[in-house]
Amino acid sequence: MEEGSCFPSDPRMGAFLEYLALERGLSGNTISAYRLDLVKYADFCAKRGRDAIPPDPETVSLFLSDLQRSGYAKSSVQRAGACIRSLNRFLGECGADPGKVPMLPSKPSVIPSILTEGEVTRLLEATAGDGVLDIRDRAIIELLYGCGLRASELCGLSMRDLDLSSGTLRVCGKGEKVRVLPLVGETRKALERYLSIRGTADGPVFLSKRGKGLKREDVWKIMRRRGMKAGIASSRLHPHVLRHSCATHLLRRGMDLRALQCLLGHSSVRTTEVYTHFDMELRDVYDKSHPRSQGS
Repeated sequence: MEEGSCFPSDPRMGAFLEYLALERGLSGNTISAYRLDLVKYADFCAKRGRDAIPPDPETVSLFLSDLQRSGYAKSSVQRAGACIRSLNRFLGECGADPGKVPMLPSKPSVIPSILTEGEVTRLLEATAGDGVLDIRDRAIIELLYGCGLRASELCGLSMRDLDLSSGTLRVCGKGEKVRVLPLVGETRKALERYLSIRGTADGPVFLSKRGKGLKREDVWKIMRRRGMKAGIASSRLHPHVLRHSCATHLLRRGMDLRALQCLLGHSSVRTTEVYTHFDMELRDVYDKSHPRSQGS
């Protein structure tokens, strides 16, 4: 699709995105991605003289196949299909007869990048020092790993979300869902040390050199910089890897699945169960690959 294409003029598509934001509580990033998918779909239909609404099974099938031929990743094609499925359901709830959307392409199974406990320790050791940025970065990594935070959740923390007297942290996650997490052990110590330098003035908890709130891109850069010092390949480091690692390590140490669900802020335990599958897959890979995993 060429740059500069306008969002489809059909008001039902705009109403659909508004529904996703206000009723479903989807994140701004997800809605932006769906908006682009709808633009591509409407543009595809317009060029072929077909109606975008209601979604026609044959047209949708051709659209998804066109995305695949154009080199889009399977996950992107999967998301576009899911977007049109959601639009389909929305139209049905509004009293329309949207028809049926074809089956989506299968989504590949991917083992997420997870750090070992030793690598997490090395990453934390890479922040050793008394400099302001060393102390700040230590607190960032401790919170991402110790509390299983998303990078967006960490960047969204404000001083009002902290209650050090009770040792808790208030987090606003996806869909504006709020959860309260415990601050304990090294995570709490690292945060208190950082706050002794930052001060207790209102505003974002984590600040840049210029005193502005950090963005997710900033957190990614911090991870890469500290990872380089720790000798961890940058390809294996992104802010979410600490969340994945936290969940996997806690399950291996016996945490209850429901408790982990609450910690991570998942709406459904099925989402949390994926870490059980990932852990099993990783163990299978280990058993098949490691030279000392088999008996002599």
